[in-house]
Amino acid sequence: MSSFVALFAALPAPWSVGLHQYVFLSALLFVVGFFGVLLRKNALVIFMSLELMLVAATLGFVAFSRYHGTMDGNVFVFFILTVAAVEVAVGLAIIVALFRHRRTVMVDELNHLKN
Repeated sequence: MSSFVALFAALPAPWSVGLHQYVFLSALLFVVGFFGVLLRKNALVIFMSLELMLVAATLGFVAFSRYHGTMDGNVFVFFILTVAAVEVAVGLAIIVALFRHRRTVMVDELNHLKN
């Protein structure tokens, strides 16, 4: 039984994920978040798209950190998660305040500072 396990462990796994797959997924998530910020008009959806862009950046940092065998990317992830938590708290408070004042979260209708 142990020889079978050793033989199986020596074979290259076809399901192993390489660096380029992680980078591709990170870039794809970032592009989806970027276009969500550009094309959407709802402030909550824009906010979620920004969070998606932060997740894409953290995925890229972790992938490169794992590829190079260092902990630098993981340290950056902790800082990014801290900034994301603060962003969620402050951003949602601003969105709730805007909704209470203007009764909408649509970005096109929030033109209070325009004139």
